[in-house]
Amino acid sequence: MAEQDIYKRYKPGTFKGFSSRSENSNYKLYDFALIKQDLINRLSVRKGERLENPEFGTIIYDALFEPLTEQLKQAIADDVTQNLNADPRLSTEDVVVSQSENGISIQATIKYVPFNITEKLVFSFDENSLLRLS
Repeated sequence: MAEQDIYKRYKPGTFKGFSSRSENSNYKLYDFALIKQDLINRLSVRKGERLENPEFGTIIYDALFEPLTEQLKQAIADDVTQNLNADPRLSTEDVVVSQSENGISIQATIKYVPFNITEKLVFSFDENSLLRLS
């Protein structure tokens, strides 16, 4: 079955969930907000930290205090792409890794597959707050 056929059944309001970090008082999240929160959750875990699933998570936290060489940038970009593509609701189109003031900034162009919408997200990892999405 083609990927397009799989996602034809999705309509806005299909993805429902909740988050204790939600700005809503009822903690309910839908569609894009839920997908973004799932990304934050996935990128908030250091690779090897999750029990019984050592491949889950990201290498970014291990790279925060390392010199940001071209080789490390590529390793981070590959890791982030793999993490983003692990969610079948997403397709990663581009990942750019750069140095920020106190850490690493990642700009990712992603496509929400069920809705055929593309968006640029910026993830900022630093030594103080660790992860911010802007």
